[in-house]
Amino acid sequence: MLQMATLISTSNLNGLRAAWRKGMGDWIDRTLPDVLCMQEVRAPKDAVESIFSDISSLYSSKGKKLYDAYQLCKIPGRAGVALLSVFPFEDLSFGLKGLEDDVDTGRWIEARITLKSGVKLTVVCAYIHSGDSMDEEKMDQKFRFLDTATCRIEELLLAKDGELLICGDLNIAHTPLDIKNAKSNLGSSGFLPQERSYLDKWLSLGLVDEVRSLCGQKQGPYSWWSYRGRAFDNNAGWRLDYELGTPALSSKAKNFFIERAPSYDLRFSDHGPVSVEYEC
Repeated sequence: MLQMATLISTSNLNGLRAAWRKGMGDWIDRTLPDVLCMQEVRAPKDAVESIFSDISSLYSSKGKKLYDAYQLCKIPGRAGVALLSVFPFEDLSFGLKGLEDDVDTGRWIEARITLKSGVKLTVVCAYIHSGDSMDEEKMDQKFRFLDTATCRIEELLLAKDGELLICGDLNIAHTPLDIKNAKSNLGSSGFLPQERSYLDKWLSLGLVDEVRSLCGQKQGPYSWWSYRGRAFDNNAGWRLDYELGTPALSSKAKNFFIERAPSYDLRFSDHGPVSVEYEC
């Protein structure tokens, strides 16, 4: 671990209760992120608070105090985002202004924190709609959310109030390097040109894709593998989970890793947690 290092992780859980039951706690115990963004929590309040209490006890046993924030989706069994941090929340906001439909809840948290080095950071935990290329309504929901998120990112960048980091499951594979079978998925939601253009836009605003910046222009690494077929065994994955940071923050990104279970049956989610280590 680097001196004065901050580890920030993002993980789509595919259900908090199931992930906890399948060993998510072991991963947290090994990794102990300073900031952990969670998507697809998909659990009621009492279950969330019970598991978060257990996670807090784990951190406490290692001499760390943990703060948590979450927003559940108004549609039971859907979405849900959470943010855990060893740094106190100086400001918190939930959701995107102008998106009041139930389907848009449990998808966006903004938290203001100060890192060990004194760097002021706004962390966004985001869970973008998955969409469905065969369902116009679902794609409309996704594009509406992406449009609103783009406006909010522009606002945050224009404010120039410290650094910004967008973390989460964006449900978009940005380029053919981010998906194993690009040609056969050109018409699939998550790899449509219209969807990918949003990541082009976010990067053109000045955000840096931390993992791509660190690993270079090579195929992969992936962060999601379908439960269907032998996608995991054959590493036929997609990179859907990102950390996108402002340049000054990204200059301090020194290392990344994606947790890929040793075997199919040892996964606690169909996504592998993405972690980036920042020297600050």
